Amino acid sequence: MTYIEDILCYKPTSLQEENDKRIILEFIDAYEHNILTRKNEIAHLTSSGLILNNKRTKMLMIHHNIYQTWTWTGGHADGDTDMLYVALKEAKEETGVDNIKALTSDIASIDIIPVYGHMKNGNFISSHLHLNISYLLIADENDPTCINVNETSDVRWVEIDQIQEHSNEPYLIEIYQKMIRKAQTQKK
Repeated sequence: MTYIEDILCYKPTSLQEENDKRIILEFIDAYEHNILTRKNEIAHLTSSGLILNNKRTKMLMIHHNIYQTWTWTGGHADGDTDMLYVALKEAKEETGVDNIKALTSDIASIDIIPVYGHMKNGNFISSHLHLNISYLLIADENDPTCINVNETSDVRWVEIDQIQEHSNEPYLIEIYQKMIRKAQTQKK
């Protein structure tokens, strides 16, 4: 199945997801030639992973250097069409945890996430949108972590009821909570 088919098969759980899914599919249709790359400076596909421990009581978070907040893992598709692969690759790169797996291969959330203008590697990146496809991931909280100094300044397990005390991004906190509720309804 292609990433487009995966998105088409996703069943939205809210009006926000329903709307975002429609807009993302329209944008893919209009910009299929560069939707998977950062060459599309208005909006492009990204994939994130919300990493939970086996008991689903903690979330593995990174402290992001650019945004100066605790957040989930994820990144740009950079031409890759396998969004789950992108989420897993980014999760491993950003946390140093090797044994991270998907709770399920199904998409857990579809969201349009605004990215505000910022400096990266000496260049100014203008504000744009991440057309984000998210997955629920599982890792053992006893596995060692490693800071990816190019992108993060810390990695830590955070109790799920304390996420809002670490993140300064209310919109993302809502996404985290939505995904955590989905994870808690899945079989362990």
